[in-house]
Amino acid sequence: MLNENMIAVIIGVVSGFFSRIFMLRTDYRQYPTHQHGKIIHLSLGFIAAGLGAVAVPAILDENYTAITFLALAAQQFRDVRNMERETLSKLDGLELVPRGVTYVEGIAMVFEGRNYLVIFTAFITSFITILTSWKLGIVSGIGIYILNSLLMSGEKIESIADVIKGEVRMEGPHLYVNDIYIMNIGLKSNQEQILQHGMGIIIKPKNKNSVVTLANLGQRQAIIHNLSTILGVYRDSGEPALVPLSKRDLKDGRLGVFFLPQEKDSLKAIKVVNLVPVLENAIRLPSKSDANERGV
Repeated sequence: MLNENMIAVIIGVVSGFFSRIFMLRTDYRQYPTHQHGKIIHLSLGFIAAGLGAVAVPAILDENYTAITFLALAAQQFRDVRNMERETLSKLDGLELVPRGVTYVEGIAMVFEGRNYLVIFTAFITSFITILTSWKLGIVSGIGIYILNSLLMSGEKIESIADVIKGEVRMEGPHLYVNDIYIMNIGLKSNQEQILQHGMGIIIKPKNKNSVVTLANLGQRQAIIHNLSTILGVYRDSGEPALVPLSKRDLKDGRLGVFFLPQEKDSLKAIKVVNLVPVLENAIRLPSKSDANERGV
C-alpha cells in the first residue's frame, strides 16, 4: 500500500516528466533532431522531476539535506547549458547561413531553464498533493504546465516592428533593398542571379527600444538564419556575393534584409520574420534609462 508521501512523489515525477516531454519538440531550428539527443534531455528531465518531487516530503520531514541535492542539480544543469552551447557552436560552423553566437546562447539558455521548470512543476505538484489530495495534485500539474507554456513564449519580431516586402534593385554595381544600401556586386553574372532570385524585407521598428534591439548583430543574424532555414537558401560555399545580409538605415533605424531563397514567396517570408524570436541577449531598453526618464 502506497503512503501519502509516495503518491505525492509519483504524481510529482510524472507531472514534471510529462512537462519536459511537452517542452521537448523539434521545430524549424532542427535541434534536437536525433533520438539520442532526445534521450539525453528526457533522462535529465526525469532526474529533475525526481529531485523536485522528492524534495517536498524530505523538507516536511525536516531532512534539509534535500536542499543540497537541489544545489548540486543546478550545477549539473549549468553543465547542460555549456554542452548545448558547445554542440551548437560546432554545428554552426557547417551552416551556409549560421545562427550566430547570440542565437546559440539563447537556445543553450532555454535548455537549462526548462530543467528548472521541470523541478518547479514536480515540486509544486508534489507539495499540493501532500497538502490536499492526489486529484488536486493532478489538476495543479496541468495548471503549472499551462504556466510553463506562457513562460516559454517570449516576444516575436512582430511585437516590436512592422515587416513589409522590400524591392531588390541594382544601380550599377550597387545593391539596394528599397532605399537601403546593401553592398557592391561587381560581377555581371552575380547581379543577374540576385535580380532573378533575390528578395528583400524591410523591418520598421515601432519605438526607440526596437531600434536598438534590431541594431544588434545577433538579432539580425537570427532573422537571416530563420529565413534561410525555412525558405531555403540559393547559394553554396565560396560565393560571398550571394550571402544574405542585413543593413540599417542610420536615419530612422529601419532594417533592410537581403536574401536569396529557394522558395520565393514574399508572404511566407514576411510571416517568417514576424515569428522570429526576440533574443533575450539582444533586448535593449534605452527608454528605461534614468537619463531618458529625467529628460537629461
